[in-house]
Amino acid sequence: MSASPIRTRPLALDINGRRHGPVDVPEDMMLVDVLHEYLGLTGTRFGCGQGVCRACTVIVDDEHGPREVRSCITGAHYFNGKRIRTVEGHAERDDTGRLKALSPVQQAFLDHFSFQCGYCTPGFVNAATVLLERLAKRPIAHSEVERTITEALDPHLCRCTGYVRYYRAVKQLVLETPGLVRDTEAARKPREGTP
Repeated sequence: MSASPIRTRPLALDINGRRHGPVDVPEDMMLVDVLHEYLGLTGTRFGCGQGVCRACTVIVDDEHGPREVRSCITGAHYFNGKRIRTVEGHAERDDTGRLKALSPVQQAFLDHFSFQCGYCTPGFVNAATVLLERLAKRPIAHSEVERTITEALDPHLCRCTGYVRYYRAVKQLVLETPGLVRDTEAARKPREGTP
């Protein structure tokens, strides 16, 4: 009895602004495995393998996006022809690949010592990036900031319990980035009659 051959199909991806493929990839392979095994992009983490912890989150930019997609439970071929961002694509680099500057989210996490082991950090970076990009298009009221950040970050799990620091970093970034909150200036000014 012979084993059946692994069925493959061509896969072409646009990752972090760079075209990859087409390359023959097994039909049932998840994107996280393609990133690691075929493309050498190991920043996206394989955590629970069930899409619960969200360490494997990538950003998809399409007519619905930007949006988060869990790469450990989503087949690679779903992403065929799509534009994807991984954690490696956020920082600014020079022509030689050397780091020039971290993204605002990455810098905020570093400034707030948001992570301990760092395993969940790529997922949190992508979640916060999607949140900031959405707020740039549709600013929210100051009264909605805490709820909005909580909804964006709550699905992500941190085994070192760094939630408070992640949250604080994102909150500061949201409040200090012009155009994300509609009434930030009004919220900062004391009301008449208050000391």
